[in-house]
Amino acid sequence: MKNSIKPQGCTNLKLRQLTRMVTRHYDGYVAETGLKNTQYALLSYVVQLGPVQPVDLARLMRMDASTLTRNLQPLAAQGWLEIVAGKDARSRLIEATEAGRTKQAEGQRAWKMAQMALNERLGVKRVAALHDLLDACIESLDSHPDEPSGAHRIAGQ
Repeated sequence: MKNSIKPQGCTNLKLRQLTRMVTRHYDGYVAETGLKNTQYALLSYVVQLGPVQPVDLARLMRMDASTLTRNLQPLAAQGWLEIVAGKDARSRLIEATEAGRTKQAEGQRAWKMAQMALNERLGVKRVAALHDLLDACIESLDSHPDEPSGAHRIAGQ
């Protein structure tokens, strides 16, 4: 009989455990800038994309619109992001302020230190293999949704 490979345990649980551990690692570095990891990521996307519509930002970050709105509020309150009028009365654009670009650059320095420390702890080859595996899984799940409602996709809104 052929020896087959079978996953052991719950994939969701294992991913959540790893995510919590990696998040704590990055938080230890990024928190020194006054940002949370989620805030740094959001700020980085806005800085990179320039003025962006909320629906596009949510789609690119693979988050739902209500989570995006909740996460934008503290960054706007700090003066790091602005939500401005778009092309018409119903549309909005999110853009980074000068203070936001400065804060993102500060966060990026801390993030780079966290990334280098993680690479050292896990090994560069393992981290690269993990990135490849995660990218392939994201692509597979994104292009073959199995939820009946397709609720994880925002692009259709």
